[in-house]
Amino acid sequence: MFRIPGAKGKDLCDNHLRASRRDFLRVGGAGMLGMSLNTLMRAQAASTGSPLAGGPGWGKAKSVIMVYLQGGPSHLDLWDPKENVPDNVRSQFKPIPTKIPGVNFTEILPKLAQVNDKFSMIRSMSYTPNGLFNHTAAIYQIMTGYTTDKVSPSGQLEPPSPKDFPNFGSNIIRLKPTDEPMLPFVVMPRPLQESNVVNKGGTAGFLGKAFDPYYLFPEGDDMNLAKMDSIKVDDLQLRPEVFSLRLRRRASLREAINAQMPIIDKAVAQYNIDEFYNQALNLLVSGRARDAFSLGSETEAMRDRYGRNTFGQSCLLARRLVEAGTRVVEVIWPKVANSDNHSWDHHVGLSNRMKNQSGPMLDQGLSALFEDLDNRGLLEETLVVAIGEFGRSPEKGVSTSGNSNSADGRDHWPYCYTSVIGGAGIKRGFVLGKSDNTGSAPVEDPVHPMEILATIYHSMGIDPETIVFNHLNQPRELVKAQAVDRLFV
Repeated sequence: MFRIPGAKGKDLCDNHLRASRRDFLRVGGAGMLGMSLNTLMRAQAASTGSPLAGGPGWGKAKSVIMVYLQGGPSHLDLWDPKENVPDNVRSQFKPIPTKIPGVNFTEILPKLAQVNDKFSMIRSMSYTPNGLFNHTAAIYQIMTGYTTDKVSPSGQLEPPSPKDFPNFGSNIIRLKPTDEPMLPFVVMPRPLQESNVVNKGGTAGFLGKAFDPYYLFPEGDDMNLAKMDSIKVDDLQLRPEVFSLRLRRRASLREAINAQMPIIDKAVAQYNIDEFYNQALNLLVSGRARDAFSLGSETEAMRDRYGRNTFGQSCLLARRLVEAGTRVVEVIWPKVANSDNHSWDHHVGLSNRMKNQSGPMLDQGLSALFEDLDNRGLLEETLVVAIGEFGRSPEKGVSTSGNSNSADGRDHWPYCYTSVIGGAGIKRGFVLGKSDNTGSAPVEDPVHPMEILATIYHSMGIDPETIVFNHLNQPRELVKAQAVDRLFV
């Protein structure tokens, strides 16, 4: 029985997906079907090219930090306050001026108001959902670029599946692997979650577990704001009985065994079959990843600057990771999407929760991240995106998703909300789009969440329409959208 070389779902036009040694041992049989070693190599080395290459913003980013505001923050109470509107629409928080003339935030964001000349704002995020206004479905869309196939009667999705579309970070590290002995993709400090649906949209899906992120989820309850002080990265630590020299000797033994296959090795030497093995070995021996996770190496003043809470310290760690060579970092808001207290799902108690819990943490942590990256010269090559799965309803106390809301609570609202994007060729101090007088709908330049993903890919030098093959070997675009060109310098 003959088998065509290559794993299911492998894109043979992707020169980063190298053949395995086992693939080469099958080449003889494949040749009888017209796939010789030579043609296999040519197929894997083929480059599709892109007409976008060299355009504004193309390939400016070396790293991406996604600050995911899981739960859906209210744009009216943060970034896009409205005046001269009915009381049941107007935010109870006062508008304050920012560094950009004529652009106001609410008093909840005094620190971000002083650094918004470092990033762009999109006040016209908008989409019409399929089915219910459900957190998990919306999370899946923004993380993968695809809408969901199956939704339960409660509106929630099925658990993660190997058939899922990949998280955008998995696509990036597959197409743009890092050369550094560093973890390429890190997600922290908790998984994406709504109720009992955990990490939907947070895996490599049909790409396979090799492209899953490194999950840094410190132990402890979400309300433990000091949980980042107890980070454990034991799987990046060499066991005491395995010294670096001993590990290198094992690698040498492996190389000696491989040398007994001179014909095969000579034929494929230039294709670096052992690249991933060596990267894993270097990751352990170098200690670079372990050092990056050491928040204690920062000054007390710097840690205070980000905020002594889970979100603030996660933002600080995100900076340390990209500084060390990590390609993609996702900082997930450290609270379950549909939960109380520090979450953004403000169906009830918005006034107190936003003013005293979620608002100050966002303001301090995100403003410090932009300032710190900029001061270190990292913002020029790091794309930072802060976005939620949707906004909140303009009218307080009404139900738009089947949820009950208090008089000062706001329900889910995907039709209009705000996101932030900066760094890596993005305009500074720019506002794209405009919402109507109640923040209900865009009146200029609507932007779909999928276009944000396309912009991320574009910034990394990846054509958003690059074809990948799913678990059924069906061709699919990374995302069916184009980058928002107006955001780039």
